[in-house]
Amino acid sequence: MANKQRNILLFSLLGLGLLVLFFVNISFGSITIPFKEVYNSLTGGQASKSTWEYIIINYRLPKAITAVLVGMGLSISGLLMQTLFRNPLAGPYVLGLSSGASLGVAFVILGAAFMPAFISSILLSPYGIVLASTMGSSIVLLAVLLVSHRLRDTMAILIVGLMFGSFTSAVVGTLTYFSTAEQLQKFTFWSMGTLGNLSWTSISVLTSCVLIGLLLSLFSIKPLNALLLGENYARSLGINFKKTRLIIILATSILAGSITAYAGPIAFIGLAVPHIAKLLFQTSNHSILFWSTLLLGAAIMLVCDVVSQMPGLDITLPINAITSLLGAPIVIWLLVRKRKMMG
Repeated sequence: MANKQRNILLFSLLGLGLLVLFFVNISFGSITIPFKEVYNSLTGGQASKSTWEYIIINYRLPKAITAVLVGMGLSISGLLMQTLFRNPLAGPYVLGLSSGASLGVAFVILGAAFMPAFISSILLSPYGIVLASTMGSSIVLLAVLLVSHRLRDTMAILIVGLMFGSFTSAVVGTLTYFSTAEQLQKFTFWSMGTLGNLSWTSISVLTSCVLIGLLLSLFSIKPLNALLLGENYARSLGINFKKTRLIIILATSILAGSITAYAGPIAFIGLAVPHIAKLLFQTSNHSILFWSTLLLGAAIMLVCDVVSQMPGLDITLPINAITSLLGAPIVIWLLVRKRKMMG
């Protein structure tokens, strides 16, 4: 009973914290907009200044929504991979999806010099890069799904994913060797990740993909709990392991693939947030972990985005750098604290 009350309190605090952080994220930036103005603008009214209204609706709100979607999607896909492979170091990109997306974008940005001018101008547009990223991750996904259909051993799929990652990294490395400084700069900026510059059309597509991925994950909660005790135990409970594994891989691929296509390969979130959720809620029950990871991922991503905007300054830092700089010490501290409590 005490645990149940504690969980309810934690969920209430997380929900409230997420709401506050959403408003903070929209309020802070190079121009600080008062909370009251943000509230008026988001609840059907209008900000007192037309410039504030324009900034909120066209820049800050899309970025905050993207941060929530990215945080939720990557965190849940990390949780799925860690449970499926029973490996605490597994993350959303362990199947090589990020490498596939990077390969697609590398072909477009770094290989543009070898294409006719009109084709390279189309491919180098934001939609061209998104399409290249999607195709790259989709090709890796199809390859992983084909391999998973033929292999019985889950760890073998993990190794295959890592091999795909190594192969695509080698191709990207070769392309970078023959690229110009300008091309390398463009590719580096993409690889650092970004939450801004998404149109409402792009956000609606990303939202649809994330919702599909989360829905598939939601249906996998019961099998995931059984998988904690191993594949044989899950089979003894009557769970179709091959089908479950396919759904989990598909859910992760949709989440990680779509997010990488629109926001770039964002590090740390998918790996660390499930661990933070487990340490906070002190449970391995996925019925609790699913929702806690979802809320924590969105909240942490919003915090990272606020820090990256450098409130009051015109500088915007790469989101990838912030997620790792803020996240790694938090996880180390939580793990050390847990060890002290146990010892």
